[in-house]
Amino acid sequence: MTPAPAHTPEDAAEPGRRLFEGRSAVVAWHGGWAAAVVVTTVAAIWLDRLTGSAAFGAMAMIAPGLGGLMLLRKDGPGERSLVLVGWTLAAVATQVLSGGLSGPLVGFAIMPFVAGLALGGPRHGVRLAQAGAAGSAIAAIGGQLSAWWIGPPEPRYLAAGLFALISAGAAVLAVRLSWRVRERVLLGAEDDARRVRAFLDALPGLTLVIEPGGRLVADYGAPPPALDLAALRTDGLMASIHAPDRAAVLSAIDAALAGERSEFRFAPRQALDRRINLALRRIGEPGGAPLVVAQVLDATRQFAVEVGLEAARAEAEARDAGKTRFLANMSHELRTPLNAVIGFSDAMRQRLFGPLPVRYADYADSIHEAGGHLLELIGDVLDVAKIEAERYELSREVFDARDAVSAAVALVRVTAADKGVSLTSLLPDDAVTVDADRRALKQITLNLLSNAIKFTPSGGSVTLTLETIGPYLELVVADTGVGIARKDLKRLGRPFEQAGGSDQKAQGTGLGLSLVRSLTELHGGRMSLDSTLGEGTAVTVRMPVARTERPPPPANGAEIVPLNAH
Repeated sequence: MTPAPAHTPEDAAEPGRRLFEGRSAVVAWHGGWAAAVVVTTVAAIWLDRLTGSAAFGAMAMIAPGLGGLMLLRKDGPGERSLVLVGWTLAAVATQVLSGGLSGPLVGFAIMPFVAGLALGGPRHGVRLAQAGAAGSAIAAIGGQLSAWWIGPPEPRYLAAGLFALISAGAAVLAVRLSWRVRERVLLGAEDDARRVRAFLDALPGLTLVIEPGGRLVADYGAPPPALDLAALRTDGLMASIHAPDRAAVLSAIDAALAGERSEFRFAPRQALDRRINLALRRIGEPGGAPLVVAQVLDATRQFAVEVGLEAARAEAEARDAGKTRFLANMSHELRTPLNAVIGFSDAMRQRLFGPLPVRYADYADSIHEAGGHLLELIGDVLDVAKIEAERYELSREVFDARDAVSAAVALVRVTAADKGVSLTSLLPDDAVTVDADRRALKQITLNLLSNAIKFTPSGGSVTLTLETIGPYLELVVADTGVGIARKDLKRLGRPFEQAGGSDQKAQGTGLGLSLVRSLTELHGGRMSLDSTLGEGTAVTVRMPVARTERPPPPANGAEIVPLNAH
């Protein structure tokens, strides 16, 4: 394919130059007319062949010639129409002053029509020529009315011949000028078309102009390897598309015809392993024939990358699902031997079967403590795995939420006291009836309290608040610990995500908040974090599990139902 020629400033100015040259020719024609009228009028007056009002009529025809010089300053359809009006008024004045068609200036009657030819050009020539013809008719009628009113003028054959001769010359020049301007504009349009085609041929891919049915109107550029340009030209676009994709391509063409910018990828009929990208858009005037321009590009590489990414994603999901299922099924295999280790170490720690050496007793304490920590960690991992594998089932029941929360508080109270952290629980006096999983609520409370105590220094405080708000059970655990940076708040709640420095991360696994969030969402609730670095953290769990119970009706009376009862 031949590269497109470089565009220069002269190329960009070519349409303006053609317009300027056409305007210059029209101005020159007007200037020549004014000069010819001046010379002929002076000669006729000097030879005593033009006298009286006829002489003033001849001088009137100088004015439109000079008026045409204004086009040098500004040119347009309005300015040219104004110049033509000047020609009509001058012609009417000339014919009235010279006696009309029988006078010596009869040749000037056709000048509005001639000026319309010169002024019209290729775009407005017909309209201005028609207007000029009307002006000539008005001038002729005005001259005849003047002759009828004043009487026929004295014959002036020499003057009539001279002025008819310059009118004929002006008409010949006007016709030549009109055709020359039209020819230059048409040649310029062909030159512009060649430049546009060279530009489109230089674009990457193939550009098609197609009809609504897919028939090819024009093509530019080089087609992708999977498309045969000769087949496109003879059989149309639809014949080159794999049959299952044709309906979608037709829908994309209809969308483009409706004014939308549509894009579609299809398989070519002759190379089903490749892909072609088609970008469509409507072109043409709203009232004209509907056409669509299509940019055709090879999308095989992009398609291969997307297929590879999809396969990799599916493989990663399959591996992740397999890992999650493995962990979820390992509950018995992991916990059974660990329970044995914890049980035997506890028996040794309590000296159930006799005394132990001091060193062995210390070892038993360490084994029991490490085993308990490992069992807790394995429990969290298995719970998270079950939730991710969608195998965690809630065991819902109706109970008093204060019991589960109090049990969790009792488990961590000794730890808080050993660390020097003040632990306070604010529970309602009345029963808090909920429909939830008792173990999950206890686990949520235990994890939140353990985290709060773990990251609160000695002398700090942890406060637990439990209350109901309408149908919601709200549990808030607030501490005066190290706090969480704003940038880390969004990450927390996902498995194994931790905040703070390395010393803080070493104190946990990042599963506590993740498990709290997952168990809360299984109940249809939501967990939120509010923290200030260096001041403390408040974690709020809100779940729609609260049940409001009406008091029993009186034994011998009507039941009183509060207005705000649910």
